[in-house]
Amino acid sequence: MILVERSAHVAAPMEAVWDVVQRAEQLPAWLAGVRAAEVLSGEGFGRRQLVQAGRGAAHEAEVIAYQEPTLIGWRERAKGAGARAEARTEIYVQLTPDDEEEGGTIVRLIVVRWPAGPVKAALLRLGLRRVGADLEDSLARLTDLAAVG
Repeated sequence: MILVERSAHVAAPMEAVWDVVQRAEQLPAWLAGVRAAEVLSGEGFGRRQLVQAGRGAAHEAEVIAYQEPTLIGWRERAKGAGARAEARTEIYVQLTPDDEEEGGTIVRLIVVRWPAGPVKAALLRLGLRRVGADLEDSLARLTDLAAVG
């Protein structure tokens, strides 16, 4: 298992941030590496969505954590030829009110990956710095998006 997390202050109320992060169609606007996303079925816990990465890979995802307005998490599994069922990624977005700044929100992004075998694990470890940079970019984009409303 490989875990990367980053957090940041967003100068917007928690409800405004929640409105952005809980909508699948908003993922490309703030989550680095996502080109397109659509809901396949359901809403809230158990919702199924298709997430397309910038490099063209499509991942079917299921919402596995949903506590409005503080937590959403989904599990992605690769689809297509050569996809390994045991490889998966979980992404969590956790929101808490910022006690230091009235009306602000602390956003914590967490990515947990279970690679398909030791070679993939080694490659993922080599790319940890990039994953962290992507999370920081995502937080900056989310900050801009939520502040605009």
